[in-house]
Amino acid sequence: MGDILTAKDLCKTFSNESVQQHVLKNLNLSIKEGDFTVIMGNSGSGKSTLLYALSGMDRPTLGSISYHGEEISKYSNDKLAIFRRKHCGFVFQQNYLNDSMSVLDNIMICGLLATKDRKALAQKAKELLLQVGISKQTFRKFPNQLSGGEKQRVAVVRGIINEPEILFADEPTGALNSQNTENVLNVFTELNKKGQSIVMVTHDMKSARRANRILYLQDGVITGELNLGAYKTGDKERHEKLRHFLEEMGW
Repeated sequence: MGDILTAKDLCKTFSNESVQQHVLKNLNLSIKEGDFTVIMGNSGSGKSTLLYALSGMDRPTLGSISYHGEEISKYSNDKLAIFRRKHCGFVFQQNYLNDSMSVLDNIMICGLLATKDRKALAQKAKELLLQVGISKQTFRKFPNQLSGGEKQRVAVVRGIINEPEILFADEPTGALNSQNTENVLNVFTELNKKGQSIVMVTHDMKSARRANRILYLQDGVITGELNLGAYKTGDKERHEKLRHFLEEMGW
């Protein structure tokens, strides 16, 4: 498979009065179609900044980002918004749910950007909600009636409802207990088996094990890479490979 996303000489600098913070430093990265890529690193290493830049949610200071060979970092804001709507799904640390809409409607309003078949869309949304552990009784509740973990799982379904070509996830299981983490990761794994490209930031080894590729980010630079191959349940060797890699990286 070819590259779905490429970053070349990527730099991101934040300025605060007379102080400049160089968060990403001449970073180069290619992600192939169907890859499940996890970005790891200590706090402040630039993981979320990289994710936002790759997804077109933020512009790099220097360098370029290309999607299927076309440089999206040159797009106007309007064209970039259309690109994200058509090709990308997002699950970030904050769920950004609309408090005036029910759980189901929060998902439906995103799904209707891609299809007008409300009946099929509602059925698909309900099936995905059940897969991540959201009960039927919760479908008509509002976000302020949900726990933090429930909100995050709803946000996961919203991010994948349109079957995006590439899914970006920033600590998607950070607010979840072990069972709900497993439910979300199982959905991600099944999507990836069907060809879904995923780029995920996480601090959690259990979540990272699901990826076929681990990138380690340190001070805005990729300092290590581990290829794990396709995920298999109960693969203890996979866990040990990841643990040794992270120890070598100074995790």
